[in-house]
Amino acid sequence: MPFISNTDQERQKMLESIGIKSLEELFSDIPAGKALDSLDVPPGKSELEVREVLQKMASKNSSDLVCFLGGGFYDHYIPSAVGAITSRGEFYTAYTPYQAEASQGTLQSMYEYQTAISTLTGMEVSNASLYDGGTAIYEAVMMSIRITRRSNVIIDKGVNPIYRKMVDTYTRNLDVGFRETPVLADGRADKKVIEENINEDTACVILQNPNFFGCVDDFSEIAEIVHDAGALLVVSCYPLSLGLLKTPGEMGADIVVGEAQSLGLGLYFGGPYLGFMATQKKHVRQMPGRIAGRTCDSEGKDGFVLTLQTREQHIRRGRATSNICSNEALCALSSVVYLSLLGKKGLAEVARLCNYKTNYAQERLTAIPDVNLKFDAPIFNEFVLELPVEAGTI
Repeated sequence: MPFISNTDQERQKMLESIGIKSLEELFSDIPAGKALDSLDVPPGKSELEVREVLQKMASKNSSDLVCFLGGGFYDHYIPSAVGAITSRGEFYTAYTPYQAEASQGTLQSMYEYQTAISTLTGMEVSNASLYDGGTAIYEAVMMSIRITRRSNVIIDKGVNPIYRKMVDTYTRNLDVGFRETPVLADGRADKKVIEENINEDTACVILQNPNFFGCVDDFSEIAEIVHDAGALLVVSCYPLSLGLLKTPGEMGADIVVGEAQSLGLGLYFGGPYLGFMATQKKHVRQMPGRIAGRTCDSEGKDGFVLTLQTREQHIRRGRATSNICSNEALCALSSVVYLSLLGKKGLAEVARLCNYKTNYAQERLTAIPDVNLKFDAPIFNEFVLELPVEAGTI
């Protein structure tokens, strides 16, 4: 919104309307020593001068470095075509379409995105995207509770701690019980402990592959244990790994979620990001968000519609499946453009490169004396080292 300045007379009139005489009196409740003496804002400059100052400040950043912080967010190369397409006005100005009358182009892009996510995860249906990977797990928890009519959740400690914190925050005022299960000595999910803790009150078991430590697992046996107990298996996954690894659908997952930032989105200092969710067709009515469908008009031409939208703005509040599930349509468009540019072979090649380079880094680092590998499981993108000194020092 534009900045609208106030004159001294206007400020004085506002102060008088609330019964005080000065700005100092307005802030008199601030304890002594806590108030700012000055914001140290320099005198105003022209647009040209401001641009020069900001360019000098920006030049201090090292723009040629790749970020290796990881933890579920990765600095992959993004083809120029992604930005060229997503910056078109038709898409750029309609990034969060709620309305049924959304344009055919936007609806088709949502439909193509859903198709890509369903194919990638090995599931039957996908929604048109969610906020991010963390809220996608929360949505999967609530979806599982609605389907099973149970209220307890088992979550593996290999799940990203950021996501676990987000789920805890979102469910703190709800009647949902959580039990965290430890990872094994090799870094993977402990099937035995999960089996011991699952019962008739368990709505779902949440696992991640590759997990936060980079360990790769196959949850097929755990899926059987979960289903025998009448619960659902929720798998959070890193989408690029699916160019190489067994899909959650092949493992028997009921709901698949994850963070799709690595599919054509930059790190952007923390967002906006993109959550994805896919499930089996029988659960689609309990899926949050919206789904774009494909149909034919009266002339037999293909057309696209919003087939399902379950926000409380659209249906009876008691039947709504979520109130925080705005889709990230512009981010989703970026991901489907990225996947389309890669194609099947390109996706597999990127996944192999990630895997090869991660293993190469592991081999080189563990060759250093007293630097040891923490876990013995297969890895993808991440691995944990034991160091002879504090990690912060390194």
